Amino acid sequence: MQLTEQMIDKVVADILAKATSSAASKSDPALVPVGVSNRHVHLSREDMEMLFGPGQNLTRMKAMKQPGQYAAEETVTLKGPKGELRRVRVLGPFRKETQIEISVSDGFALGIKAPMRMSGDLDESAGLEIVGPLGSVKLEQGVIVAQRHIHMHPDDAKKAGVCNGEIVSVEAQGPRGGILKNVAVRVSEASALEIHIDVEEANALGLKNNDQVRICKS
Repeated sequence: MQLTEQMIDKVVADILAKATSSAASKSDPALVPVGVSNRHVHLSREDMEMLFGPGQNLTRMKAMKQPGQYAAEETVTLKGPKGELRRVRVLGPFRKETQIEISVSDGFALGIKAPMRMSGDLDESAGLEIVGPLGSVKLEQGVIVAQRHIHMHPDDAKKAGVCNGEIVSVEAQGPRGGILKNVAVRVSEASALEIHIDVEEANALGLKNNDQVRICKS
């Protein structure tokens, strides 16, 4: 049953990814749809069992645009020296190492200073306590503010004239429009076209999910 759900999620995500990429490339290859990322947690299998019990698995709630990724029904509480954040969503699938992505203002509320990093770059990052229904985990590191980035399929990258690892700027239109610099390009066969920004960045430019921004290289 679980394998079937995984296959369905992947098929749906792949279809959405191809549709999104096709629509963007037909209009303008420099246009990228927006994905606004709220605070969330990626758990390792070991930490999942510490928080939710031995043998427990994540319960899929909805597929996300990036193929194979999904929002789970499970939530946790994040505890820092100054405060806590409740009902923080867990995203699947499991990671090799637990990673928590928060905003700068979340860090103020928790009383920690999380560095701005790309996903997976966790060395000497911030730590905190994760509390679940059946236990807690104290992390020495693993908390970051995610660097804004664009996920791209190689075909989309070629059309836009960018490459993996390149740093670009993007421009948003509208009453609060502006330019975001230092946006990392991440190219992968398993990626759907989408720029990931956090809630603070989205609010600053008046952006919401599925709005579009334009890549404007220096």
